[in-house]
Amino acid sequence: MTDTPDMLCIGSVLWDVIGRSASHMRQGSDVPGRITRLPGGVALNIAMTLARFGLRPALLSAVGQDPEGHELAEACEKLGCDTRFLYRSEDLPTDRYMAVEGANGLIAAIADAHSLERAGSRILRPLSDGTLGTPQTPFTGSVALDGNLKETLLDEIVRDAAFAKADMRIAPASPGKAERLMPFLRAGRGVLYVNLEEAGLLCQDSFKSAPEAAAKLIERGAARAVVTNGGDAACDATADGLVAERPPEVLVTRVTGAGDTFMAAHIVAELRGAARAEALSLALDAAAAYVSGDIAS
Repeated sequence: MTDTPDMLCIGSVLWDVIGRSASHMRQGSDVPGRITRLPGGVALNIAMTLARFGLRPALLSAVGQDPEGHELAEACEKLGCDTRFLYRSEDLPTDRYMAVEGANGLIAAIADAHSLERAGSRILRPLSDGTLGTPQTPFTGSVALDGNLKETLLDEIVRDAAFAKADMRIAPASPGKAERLMPFLRAGRGVLYVNLEEAGLLCQDSFKSAPEAAAKLIERGAARAVVTNGGDAACDATADGLVAERPPEVLVTRVTGAGDTFMAAHIVAELRGAARAEALSLALDAAAAYVSGDIAS
């Protein structure tokens, strides 16, 4: 096997095209602002945060051989992410995400992750061909997995021997893809990172608070659930009980990538030995710094 990275980040690696305005917006708004293009995607956002904390994460995803793909892979390396295991397709274009944010938060977003979905299990080959592991000698480190993968593939991962010993950390790519995580809920595998809306979709219910939602996820079979709720209290729940804390109050200047930053900071804190309450607090601080603009994109 090759040099083992500190953590694997599996899922979307793409270009984020983000339009931001200081104005409050609604449907049909036409306002001045700034449009940026940045490396992004749930898996890459998590990996970039891990790299900022001094880890060397590896990306398992699909990136095209088009000019955008070559530029993206080079950018990932410069950001401290290991790109050796990317599936570089000659016939699939590099994926993209587009969002519009106003002073009142995220207005709308479209995720074009069709190449990742079409690549399917090909992005996981390093975990079974001996590069990072095999079904007989599975990868034993931490894995961050995002819900941009198809539910059929996520269901295969739950049962795949190549993941049997991994520390699985799972997040949906968006509320619209939250139900793709049902295989992990049914199997009681991994740590689920969801917001209040996503928890409601997984439980087919609605909740007023993160502790209420997290407790219900455990009741429904989750091994562990970490639920966020914007500026209100977040909660980490296991069968042993709940830990909740309110995030710091900050001026919000951006929202895209905040959940991924929270998840990555939480994972780093635990990898470094933090107890549940401390890890939750450190992750909330990191997310608050991100949305306030104190951490660079």
